[in-house]
Amino acid sequence: MVCEAWTAKLDTYLDGELPEQEMRAFDAHVRSCPSCSADALARVQMKRTIQTCGKRFTPSAEFRKRVQQSIAPKPQHSFSLGWVLASAAVVIAMVAVLTSTYVGTRSDRDLESRDRVFSEIADLHVATLASSSPVDVVSTDRHTVKPWFQGKIPFAFNLPELQNTEFSLLGGRMTYLDQTPGAHLIYDVRKHHISVFVFQERSLPLKSPASLGENSLSPKNLPFNMETWSQGGLRYFVIGDASAPDIDSLAKLFKAAS
Repeated sequence: MVCEAWTAKLDTYLDGELPEQEMRAFDAHVRSCPSCSADALARVQMKRTIQTCGKRFTPSAEFRKRVQQSIAPKPQHSFSLGWVLASAAVVIAMVAVLTSTYVGTRSDRDLESRDRVFSEIADLHVATLASSSPVDVVSTDRHTVKPWFQGKIPFAFNLPELQNTEFSLLGGRMTYLDQTPGAHLIYDVRKHHISVFVFQERSLPLKSPASLGENSLSPKNLPFNMETWSQGGLRYFVIGDASAPDIDSLAKLFKAAS
């Protein structure tokens, strides 16, 4: 069958490991082929389920406290000044090691959490492109799309005016990042689909939302251009296979509207 060649590369496509030209060709095929789009959607959903189930245990502050207590020197009835100095040096060294390990582990956890959020945003974008009904409210009018979200998500946001731009609004839908509800807007520019996600930053599954950064981002292994920023307590993600300048232009329109 014609789709056998596409199906053989589907996992590579979803992992973002195809060359850029093939990624664009695959995007176009998935949008036009019901069989491949359904297969892509099923695999994305399975991938997200595995990610959720595979979260690693994160040591708590209480665990660190118990470790520090277990290595603390035991009181002695009599000891020399030399033993005191030696013990103090050992304790200082151990605390320094624990502190650096804790800081490093926390930094690693922040990076892992950030990369997981980026990966899930990319999955949501791909799943929407593969869906037979990518939007719940179909309209090019921002005054129709914005009110549709009222009562469905726990926050309000503004949509930019697109007059005299090359962007067009296709519509919107509700979405979830883990269990956090948010808005998903879809735009077109020169036959490229761009997703804009909006969430309450305080509700995101991150210990340190600031770790997401504020600048244009092209995380490793992410096959899309993306920009993210925080504004007015909301976290915005703009992602798509459009050029980086187009992603940046749409992001600037949202920043101005907000």
